[in-house]
Amino acid sequence: MIKTLILTLGIVAAAMLLLSVRVLIKKGGRFRSQHIGQSRAMRERGIHCVQAQDLEARLPNPMAVEEKRRIEN
Repeated sequence: MIKTLILTLGIVAAAMLLLSVRVLIKKGGRFRSQHIGQSRAMRERGIHCVQAQDLEARLPNPMAVEEKRRIEN
């Protein structure tokens, strides 16, 4: 039981260390943003976050989403 606990703690500690290498080594380092809207690859594919898609849907007519919802019900 103790061996398993120590092994588990060692694996978790190694994973945390490897995940934070960039933050620990690079001066002013920080984790990359995980937001879809800030990913260059996603922007190149035309994929946006939900808030951006909702805003795009509302821009031509701010009431379009509300009216569509009202009509469907």
